[in-house]
Amino acid sequence: MQLSDELVTRQTMNWVNQFIVKLNVCPFAKREVERESVRVCVIRSKKVEVALEELMSEIHWLDENPETETTLLVFPTLFKGFYQYLDFVSLAENLMFEQECEGVYQLATFHPDYCFSGVEQDDVSNYTNRSPYPMLHILREESVEKAIEFYGDTEVIPEQNIEKMEELGAQKIDQILQDCMSETE
Repeated sequence: MQLSDELVTRQTMNWVNQFIVKLNVCPFAKREVERESVRVCVIRSKKVEVALEELMSEIHWLDENPETETTLLVFPTLFKGFYQYLDFVSLAENLMFEQECEGVYQLATFHPDYCFSGVEQDDVSNYTNRSPYPMLHILREESVEKAIEFYGDTEVIPEQNIEKMEELGAQKIDQILQDCMSETE
C-alpha cells in the first residue's frame, strides 16, 4: 500500500516537531517551524535522474519564494539502501556545484539507516541524522551563516546531540521515531 503524500508530510513534520525541535537537535529549527517557513515536498520518483531534476526544480522554487526558509525533499519510494542514498547525495552535490548553487544553498542529509563514516551501525550517534524517510534538507547558506553568527559556537551542537542520544538510548529514540510514524491514513 502506498502512503499518501499528505500522510508522508504529516509523519515528516511529526519527526521535525517531536525529534528535531523537541529535543533541540537543531537549535535553528523551532523558529522556522513556528514561522511555518518549512516546506515538505514528497518526491515519488523511482529514478535518480528524475530525483535530481526535482532537486533543481525545488531550488528554483526557493529562488522564487524567499518567504520559505527551507525545504525537506522526502523520498518515500527511493533510496531504501543507505549506500544508494549516499551515491545520490554525491550526485546532488555535484549537480548543485555545476548549477552554481555553491554559496547559495547547501544540503543536510537524513535517512532511516543513517550511519556516519567510521561509526558502528548501532551507535546512537547515528540517530542525529536518522529520519522516517530518506530526505534532503535544502538550506539557504545566507540563513545558515546568520544563524551561526547569532548562535555562536556551533561546533558544540554535534557533541551535545551525541550526548543527548546517549542519554536517551536507542530504545527510547526508536520509540520516538515509531511514534512519529504511528499516524495513519
